Amino acid sequence: MDKKKVVVGMSGGVDSSVAAYLLKEAGYDVIGVTMQIWQDEDISAQEESGGCCGLSAVDDARRVAFALDIPYYVMNFKNEFKCAVMDYFVKEYKEGNTPNPCIACNRYVKWESLLKRSLDIGADYIATGHYAKVVQLENGRYTLCKSVTAEKDQTYALYNLTQHQLSHTLMPVGNFHKDEIREMAKKINLRIASKPDSQEICFIPDKDYAKFIEEYTGEDSKPGNFVTTDGKVIGEHKGIIHYTIGQRKGLNLALGYPVFVVDIRPQSNEVVIGTGEEVFSEKLYANNLNFMSIEDLTDEMEVDVKIRYNHKGTRATIRKTGEDQVECVFAEPQRAITPGQAVVFYEGDYVLGGGTIIRA
Repeated sequence: MDKKKVVVGMSGGVDSSVAAYLLKEAGYDVIGVTMQIWQDEDISAQEESGGCCGLSAVDDARRVAFALDIPYYVMNFKNEFKCAVMDYFVKEYKEGNTPNPCIACNRYVKWESLLKRSLDIGADYIATGHYAKVVQLENGRYTLCKSVTAEKDQTYALYNLTQHQLSHTLMPVGNFHKDEIREMAKKINLRIASKPDSQEICFIPDKDYAKFIEEYTGEDSKPGNFVTTDGKVIGEHKGIIHYTIGQRKGLNLALGYPVFVVDIRPQSNEVVIGTGEEVFSEKLYANNLNFMSIEDLTDEMEVDVKIRYNHKGTRATIRKTGEDQVECVFAEPQRAITPGQAVVFYEGDYVLGGGTIIRA
């Protein structure tokens, strides 16, 4: 029988590099691919881009592929990335939400687009260096299981992958701790063994989201009113794209007590300010639902819930309130529930499903 063919998405980082090594060792026919997603054709701008976007990523990935003796290609996904990630990011911020572009990139670029091209060239699977594990349950459905490295677990950012995508996905590093992955890279003499992990949004390396949005759209952000929760005007803000729920720094409001952003109202161009207590909410509503371990939510369930990537998780009860809407009631009030972010539901170590937060 022919060896199964797998296309490994290689970012030039240690995780995807070791993923390619592990799969080759396991007997797969491995092909390395870096996804070209940068938009600027200026060489210096490309080199400045961090993470999985810059030219240095291609150079590092190509060297690893050579060291592993596997074929390597660069595939152009610029249009897919612009439409599914960058346009989405800007649109959400202008609507007063705080999106997670990495989740959109995972679902629509790294999986939907890469998987289609990989299957078209005869591959059986795609693989990545994510810290998660793909499992098939007794009910026949595919889901994600948390990585053995809790602090590195990336299941939150992958909650909206489809059954088709999961059935054609391998994630070999999910069974290892990060230090084990680095040791493996050293053992096989990969020069990227000590390369630091990428942290920021790859297309905004300076983390100035508002500046990026203004330059991307060619529009200056429009100032408006800071208001209290009871409607009192207390100052002028710089434009809603400068703010997110729970923010305290950069408000430039001297009220004699700590205040936070508790709501953003794009229709009236208002940023609502409240006290520390007003940042907490007992429940949220979410849509754009995707279920993994179950086909759909038919009954009320008590689950573990994460409301942001670095959230430690909490217990909550979820129930459907519409065809594509779920209500999530927390056992204890949660801080800074942010529209546009993902909420992900877990049963133990398995991903039940998740959605996009629309309101608290």
